[in-house]
Amino acid sequence: MKLLIFLLSLLLLTGCSDRSAAPETEEPAETVSEIMETVPVTEALPPDPIQEMLNAMSLEQRVGQLFLARCNEETAIEDIQTYHLGGFVLFAEDFENETVETVQQKLRTYQDASEIPILLAVDEEGGSVTRISRYKTFRSSRFPSLRKAYLSGGLDMVLAVEEEKCQLLHTLGLNVNLGPVCDITTDPNAFLYDRSLGQDVMTTADVIFCIVWKMSSQNMGSVLKHFPGYGNNSDTHTGIAVDSRSLAELEERDLVPFQSGIEADCDAVLVSHTIVEAMDPELPASLSPAVHDYLRQELHFEGVILTDDLVMQAITDRYGAGEAAVLAVLAGNDLLCSTEYTVQYEAVLDAVYRGRIDIDTLNNAVRNVLEWKMDLGLI
Repeated sequence: MKLLIFLLSLLLLTGCSDRSAAPETEEPAETVSEIMETVPVTEALPPDPIQEMLNAMSLEQRVGQLFLARCNEETAIEDIQTYHLGGFVLFAEDFENETVETVQQKLRTYQDASEIPILLAVDEEGGSVTRISRYKTFRSSRFPSLRKAYLSGGLDMVLAVEEEKCQLLHTLGLNVNLGPVCDITTDPNAFLYDRSLGQDVMTTADVIFCIVWKMSSQNMGSVLKHFPGYGNNSDTHTGIAVDSRSLAELEERDLVPFQSGIEADCDAVLVSHTIVEAMDPELPASLSPAVHDYLRQELHFEGVILTDDLVMQAITDRYGAGEAAVLAVLAGNDLLCSTEYTVQYEAVLDAVYRGRIDIDTLNNAVRNVLEWKMDLGLI
């Protein structure tokens, strides 16, 4: 605008100065339109579709997007509409006595019931954690565990299995598989021993990178778990687990596969309930701002951070369901894996209304969830 005023002033001065003295052959002064053609034009920025969605959403809808709820088939449609859920995680019982066609129809019904497309996730790791392939209706045998697939055919076998998983999940209408498992365990008695790759640090990191790449090529949402690494610790489903290893040891070992998955552009990272003393001696990782800051600032992760299920005893015994959900949002999680979502939704919504969770924290989390959905082609 200042440039335009200056040019118009210059034009007026030129046109008004001693016209009588000017020779008849003098070129006429430039017109305003000619001057304007030389003024650089700043193009308007394209609209931000995520911001437009956020602006149109109520606080209730925004809070609902933070929940990846355990699917309750009997109330699923009502829950989607009442709590505005970000997504469902399905378990084995959701596939029992079903066929490909009935699952497809059920999941389409869920999507159709939601104003905002939902994440539909499952734990189909292989081996002992198979929610779908345990049923012969969907596959003649269970998918092998990560460890077994690698031992039987190396990386090629692992990637072949992952591709088949992605295709099956897509066929059914699912869009997220809660994997790969990045944990490194060496103790056969450890909680995650059978679910881990069982190889050295660099081999594990390379395999995780390739799995994330494969899932991305199949447009299947990937989730690195269980950050920052269980190691040989006990099961947090049944109580508190404390990891007393130094940060240097974690950075040389357990964190390396997570860094590799992040470099492969993974979609999400699932945080465990283990107390990792080197990062936070008091709070479980899932509720610790320090752990989330490390993930964001040191590992430069920009995607969705989600909790392990907040119903686990390591959490509920100490904090209770509602308070745990509020602490999880305040810690920096974008998505809460939740079985008790009816209680936890109300607790988080109340914390927003009271100002305990500020609007920027809420909006940033919802934006991350919506951007993931956009990346998956759901929005």
